Amino acid sequence: MPLIDYIPAQTHFGFMRLRHVTFPLSAAAMVLALVCFATFGFNLGIDFRGGTLVEAQTSQAAADISGLREHLGDLELGDVQIQEFGSPRDVLIRVGEAGTSDAAQQAIVGKISSALGTDYTIRRVETVGPSVSAELVRQSIIALLLGAVAVLVYLWFRFEWQFAVGAIATTAHDIFVTLAIYSILGIDFDLTSIAAILTIMGYSLNDTVVVYDRIREMLRRYKRIPLPEMLDLSVNATFSRTIIVSLTTFLATLALYFFGGEVLRGFSLAMAVGIIVGTYSTIFVAAPMLIHLGLRPSAVEGEKKPQGIAARVDEVMAPLTEEAEILPATPDAPKPAPVPSASRARSRGKPRK
Repeated sequence: MPLIDYIPAQTHFGFMRLRHVTFPLSAAAMVLALVCFATFGFNLGIDFRGGTLVEAQTSQAAADISGLREHLGDLELGDVQIQEFGSPRDVLIRVGEAGTSDAAQQAIVGKISSALGTDYTIRRVETVGPSVSAELVRQSIIALLLGAVAVLVYLWFRFEWQFAVGAIATTAHDIFVTLAIYSILGIDFDLTSIAAILTIMGYSLNDTVVVYDRIREMLRRYKRIPLPEMLDLSVNATFSRTIIVSLTTFLATLALYFFGGEVLRGFSLAMAVGIIVGTYSTIFVAAPMLIHLGLRPSAVEGEKKPQGIAARVDEVMAPLTEEAEILPATPDAPKPAPVPSASRARSRGKPRK
């Protein structure tokens, strides 16, 4: 027994009663995400835009961003973006597609180095051509689409179609909200962002499939219980597991955000947001979605019925088993005695005369 029990092993929350609030909230979040996409767009990184990226560090206490904009604006380099990168001493300079060839890159770096003077040291230079950036965009879109289609096909064969549609809708909800954070905060959207989105997709689906598997197992065994009550039982059965796994992963992403450096900050922030949103959607979106999709207990195939003595034992013990597993336990109530299953009855053999 743990010394400190922060998350109880058995909970009895009525999650399905909140679906009339959480569903409009989730729908509003997705609509808001679409509005952010159309209004703010995305701050595409050099991987998707092409051009030249220069990272420089000043010897002073802080870089003069406004002064750099004035000096570099007179160089006629085209689209130039300057922003603080990591510490106040570091700056990130992006030049548009004018600098794609080797000769153009050397000329751009030379002009920037001359404009920066001796107070700045160039630490990193990256160049991506327009053809390479277009190919990266195409491959990233293909990776996301193939991942979604593969998940849909797997869930369609593994579960009923309602589970597949619910899982895809839940994953889309998580991805949209995470992308909205990128759009609102103006975080660089590059290849590490694609990796974060794919990781969030897998993480969200993993949580959803765990809950769906428990729901299907309960539907096979207890077909007379109303669906909302069955969903509450299933979500409560996996609630502690969902919270513990999400909390530990979230703490790991926080450590990565604060100590992983500026390069991984966007990735870790997206992961942290995705974990929070994914945990919420697993409980308040994925399970209630089955009610709105018209799932019926009769649509789930039942377990194979035992034959012979095992069938008679299960027939006698089934009411006792349902009552012992479904009724919530109270602190003062005695624990029910273990109910022998048909497999145990067969293993014990025939009783002695």
